[in-house]
Amino acid sequence: MDISRRQVLQLGVGFPAFLKAARGAPKRNVLFLAFDDLNAHLGCYGSPVVKSPNIDRLARSGVRFDRAYCQFPLCSPSRTSLLTGLRPDTTRVYDLSTHFRCTVPDAVALPQLFRQNGYFSARVGKIFHYGVPGDIGSSGLDDWRSWNQAVNPRGRDKDEEDLLVNHTPKRGLGNSLSFLAADGEDEEQTDGLVANEAIRLLEKHRNRPFFIAAGFYRPHCPYVAPKKYFGLYRVEDIRVPRVPENQVKSVPEPALQSTVPWPWLGVTEAQAAESIRAYYAAISFADAQAGRILSALERLGLAENTTVVLWGDNGYHLGEHGLWKKQSLFEGSARVPLIIAGAGVAVRGGTCTRPVESLDVYPTLADLCGLPAPANLQGTSLRPLLDNPDGAWTRPAYTQVTRAKRTGYSARTGRWRYTEWEGGAQGRELYDYESDPGELTNLAGDSRHESVMAELRERIKGIRPR
Repeated sequence: MDISRRQVLQLGVGFPAFLKAARGAPKRNVLFLAFDDLNAHLGCYGSPVVKSPNIDRLARSGVRFDRAYCQFPLCSPSRTSLLTGLRPDTTRVYDLSTHFRCTVPDAVALPQLFRQNGYFSARVGKIFHYGVPGDIGSSGLDDWRSWNQAVNPRGRDKDEEDLLVNHTPKRGLGNSLSFLAADGEDEEQTDGLVANEAIRLLEKHRNRPFFIAAGFYRPHCPYVAPKKYFGLYRVEDIRVPRVPENQVKSVPEPALQSTVPWPWLGVTEAQAAESIRAYYAAISFADAQAGRILSALERLGLAENTTVVLWGDNGYHLGEHGLWKKQSLFEGSARVPLIIAGAGVAVRGGTCTRPVESLDVYPTLADLCGLPAPANLQGTSLRPLLDNPDGAWTRPAYTQVTRAKRTGYSARTGRWRYTEWEGGAQGRELYDYESDPGELTNLAGDSRHESVMAELRERIKGIRPR
């Protein structure tokens, strides 16, 4: 190959990395599918209501992690942890405005690692953080070092915000209970454009190793989807979770501070049901767009040599505990969908119940693709669990959040969740999922469980800054 150093640099890759790729390009590709505010209300996770046939199909072809948890239940801190492989206290990204290049400027981001090793690295839509819907069509807090190409779609959903039904008009749209059963076709919506552009990238770069990330905007509010997806659900069939009468008295005050006014952001039960229906419609719409990309992967003959990761950046409350959205340390906010399938995954249709973390994705993909991961990654490769989902695993999953200037840390094991606010000074919580999957009984004051709390307290000390 006759190519100059200047031409290589114009391609956007380092010269050593290009030489490595030229000698023998890696055969294993990566397709990374990220969803904004997608919780585990999916068919493959046991939902009897939500229709998610394409995500369910992907789960049948790989390993579904039943207990996967984000490190901070808010878009930017969560995405930063996954993409850098570092905990929030290392990145010092706790909000929606801090860019990790300002706090850990030399961090090697996940797509950047692939780019440095000769891969074509590209994203369509939201991978690093930017506000939805305000920043749709822009690059937001993107990282230019990570990509050879980035595409920022903008669909009619952004241009039709005046048509939204908004049950919380005093809140910004990005934090509202608002929705629209939209006219038109899927491909007119921003997520439809995400699928179109991701498919074009697959087609164009099918003959070289790639890391292609498609970031969907839904089901993040406003909950927008074409009308046919709203037609999949009847509002009469939606059941809004009951608010436990003793909830306020039994938990520390910060535990419920993610929803103000509490409960349900002050909306009525009927409005809550309408919002849940719209959220489900947005899931089904985003699922259909992911299905188009997965079908293209198969059509192009790329499925066999491509590792596919499907991930939600944080959980999402739909009325549980009187809460809505995220930023709590309950299961509904901290738990995320995570499916890994395709190349390098030995098990088909497997379910892993070990507690794992979003920041484990980075070392896993580096491991599967044979790339030299940075030594400072704080997650662990999930490759052993892709070979044997029931294999030994002793690490808890940790989630943290800050509410009203009070920081909480939570450790999740297979059976327990232990949470402490301000080191315990603002309260503690302990839940036993064997007897209390709904987290309705706080056992932190029960002396019979002191040994469990003491063990998990020490575990949390191990990840907190000293």
